[in-house]
Amino acid sequence: MTETEEFPSFSLQDALIAAMVGVSASDANPTTREMLSISRMIETLPIFDGYDVDRVRVIGETVFDLLTEEDGLDALFGLMRDALPSALRETAYALCCDVAAADGHAFQAELRYLLELREELDIDRLHAAAIERGSAARHRRLPAE
Repeated sequence: MTETEEFPSFSLQDALIAAMVGVSASDANPTTREMLSISRMIETLPIFDGYDVDRVRVIGETVFDLLTEEDGLDALFGLMRDALPSALRETAYALCCDVAAADGHAFQAELRYLLELREELDIDRLHAAAIERGSAARHRRLPAE
């Protein structure tokens, strides 16, 4: 996209999906487990009831396009902020933490994305820590024998 082209605004559900795709793409290596995690959440969580799953591809492409732009991450966060009411910003953060934890390891780029997202969405540090602990607990694996 050129600088003169504008990205479309997001619906609330689009913003949640964009946030999840963003954390997966942040390390430039989205894993199969992360993508499956996103798909499963869209299929099962009540926040996505009635969502047109055909939009997932469009939102994913928008996120990847934004991340190639110089100030694309700021633009992505702006689109998310505009679409997400305060009451659902922790939901976005929780979904992203689950995606980051889905493959058993959060890489440095994913942790940086989560930190920036937390700041951009004005999520309290203690709330964020609790969300992160919950995600880690849900995605813990059995130790190798």
